[in-house]
This record gives sequence, structure tokens and C-alpha cells, in this order.
Amino acid sequence: MLWLYRLLFLPALLLASPYYLLRMRRRGGYRRHFAQRLGAIQGLGPKPAGMKRIWIQAVSVGEMLAIGPILEAFRTDRFVEIYLTTTTSTGYKVASERYRELTAAIGYFPIDWWPFSANAWYRVDPDLVVLTEGERWPEHVNQAVLRKVPVISINARISDRSFRRLQSFPWVARQLTRGHSRILACSEHDAQRFRQLGFVADSVSVTGNIKLDLSIPELSAQEKTALRHELGLGTELVLLGSSTWEGEETALVETLRACRAAGIACRLLLVPRHAERRSHVEAALRNSGFSYLLRTRGLATEVVDVAVADTTGELRRLTQLADVVFVGKSLPPHDQGQTPVEAASLGRPLLFGPGMTNFRGIAEELVKAGAAVQVADVNALAATAIELLKDPARRTAMATAAKSWHVANQGALERTLTVLRDELDRIEERVRAANLSKVGNFSSRPPFKAKE
Repeated sequence: MLWLYRLLFLPALLLASPYYLLRMRRRGGYRRHFAQRLGAIQGLGPKPAGMKRIWIQAVSVGEMLAIGPILEAFRTDRFVEIYLTTTTSTGYKVASERYRELTAAIGYFPIDWWPFSANAWYRVDPDLVVLTEGERWPEHVNQAVLRKVPVISINARISDRSFRRLQSFPWVARQLTRGHSRILACSEHDAQRFRQLGFVADSVSVTGNIKLDLSIPELSAQEKTALRHELGLGTELVLLGSSTWEGEETALVETLRACRAAGIACRLLLVPRHAERRSHVEAALRNSGFSYLLRTRGLATEVVDVAVADTTGELRRLTQLADVVFVGKSLPPHDQGQTPVEAASLGRPLLFGPGMTNFRGIAEELVKAGAAVQVADVNALAATAIELLKDPARRTAMATAAKSWHVANQGALERTLTVLRDELDRIEERVRAANLSKVGNFSSRPPFKAKE
């Protein structure tokens, strides 16, 4: 049924292009290297003899940060090179800043339509394809099938929305199942969903979430003080809105107002999920009565009520200033949630709304462990924030529980690397067997005789 996907893809792309072009313009950084999205790979030369090339696709910033340890693990293997692609301009920026020395090249993932995908595959010529988390592209997988290249999905998960869609279009699910060699699921819940969709049961295993193996360098007391000064946060308690979406900044501003009315000396730090939303965030602050600063406008010259970190790649540092963290994309109408893992690993008490479907298992575990509180709505958010900010002993207990949960759930990275290395060994064995077969076929031929 791939022909149907190919047939429908182009008109769907044309219909959706105004929306995506507008979003790309708002986010910026997409014009440069745009030809790579059409399969025109840049900066990647022919594969050296004896080299095994891995094509890793990580859609955006979170996935890009998560794969760092995997890239580091292959740094010392002189017979393996990485071609790393991403979908977003923010992901590309992070990859360029962090992974230039760990990769053969960095590029944008091609649009998943046959001419573009085939063009990219011809140029990349990978021996192994690695997809992260929710990345599942029918044409990309089909190109792997045609070339008999194994595809491994790491940190694999299926959101409620994706699961419903794949159940509604089983022919798409069937197309994907035929191409994946291994599915390394984040959790047993995700693994069960993959099996329900028709992925071969033996190919699905639970390796855990590699994001739980992250190690975030902790800021010194002097560095925290300097960062507070840059943001204008003073010395008071800090409530952090982590990766917030539309409407949540307003909810947090009202939470700040409620905290102040309750006599709590605190300030608000907002980190919107998309920095290009800064004008919307500022609109929510302009008539709030609170003083505020956007980080992109320079260093603070005085203490402000609200600091807005409208930048990319700073969340891990900024989280270390927080006394309580609210995880975004979790208050209605949003229902998917952003990752709470980084804040938990740093030992921060967590709050999130009812919508955490992308991280349901993790959210439930954090609540059960006493590291997080799930609130029903905006009013409950304000009430719970007040309770926590007034109770340092409870915050300490939640912080300890968060760190303990994080330590107890590590190990996914090594399990994932074991699978990847085993697959590379199998590739090497197949190549060796094929070469021996060629030699055998040649030697078994009758001797060449010149014509008389």
C-alpha cells in the first residue's frame, strides 16, 4: 500500500505547506540548507572502505540532547561514522553546537516523499538506520527495506494520538512494521502498543528511556548567583514554567499573583517551549502589573517579577535556579505534556497538569514516588504552588524522591548501545560472508582459456 501513501503525500504536503511555511518563518533558520530537505545532502563524502555508516534521525532539541551519550560512545570506534539529521532549526542548532566533532556530517531530514527520500538515501548510503522516539516515516523505512538496511527505533514510544491514528489507518502501520528490525521501547506500555499494531513481537523489547541516563553538569553556587543576576531574579524563591505552551504563561502569572497575595516572596521564570512565541508571552505580561525581562533583550539591570528565557538550549541550566517546576503542555486544552525527566534528575519538586499523555508512565511513577503533584486545573496549580513554596521540608522530601526515582531508572543507555553494537556486528558478519561467497564463486569457475 506504499503507492497510496506516495499518491496522497504530495497533495497533503501542498495543502499543509502554508501552515508549515508560516511556522518555519516564525521560528527562523529554515531557509539555510533547505535543499537538504529535498535530498540534496551536503558535507557528506563517499563512505570510506571498511567504514560502517549509521544514519541517526532525532527530530528536535530533546531527542538531540538525549542521543549525545550514544554519539560519545561511538567516538572511539574508527570503523563507525555517524550521519546525524534533525527536523527543526532548533535541533539543527543544538547539533551543530555540540556534535560536529562526533559526526561525519549534520543535516536536515528529507521530506518523506519518494524522490526526496531516494535522493538522500543514494547520497548517504547508510549501513544502519536509527530513529528516535516517535519517528516513523513510511518512505524512509521503505528505502531501508529496498536496500536491506536494518532500522532500529530507540527510545521508542507511541503517544495516544499516534496510536489512535495508526489504528485508524492500519495500512500505514503495516507499511511500518515490515521495515523495522528492532523496536527498543521506553516502557512496557509502549511495547504492548507496538505489538498491538502488528510489529513482530520478537522484535520489540523494553530497554527503557535513555533520557533517564542523562548527566547534567551542576552549576556552582557562584554560577547560579551570576545567572540569577543576568535574569533579574534576585534571591527569592523561583517558580519555573518549563517548556510552556499557549495559555500556560497566563496561568503561571496568575499563580505568581496568588503566591504574592499569600505573602510568599517569589519570582517567576518562564521558558516557553518555542522561543518564537516571545511576542505572545510578552502580550500576557504587558498588562499583568508585573515587571518583566526577555532574555534576548540583554542582561537585567534590576530585579524583575518575571524573567522570560526566550532562548534555546538553556533549560537544563535554568532549571537549577528553580525551587518548584511546572511542566508545560499539560494544562487544558493541552494534553501531551513535556518531559519532566530533566527536572527530576536535578532533584526539583514537580507540578504538572492532567495532560501528560506523552509521558504518562513517567508522570504516574513520579507522583507515586512522591516527587510530583498532578493538578487538575489553574486554580489547583496556584493552590499547590503556594503549599510547596511555603513548605521547605516538603520540597526537600520531593527533591530527594525525584533524584531517587531517577537513579533507580537508569541503565537504558547501555542496553540500547548493546543492541546497536550487536547489529553492527551482524552487518559485519553479513559483509564478510558475502565477500567469501564472491571469492568462492570465482574460485569455483573453470580456469580461463584463451581462444585458439
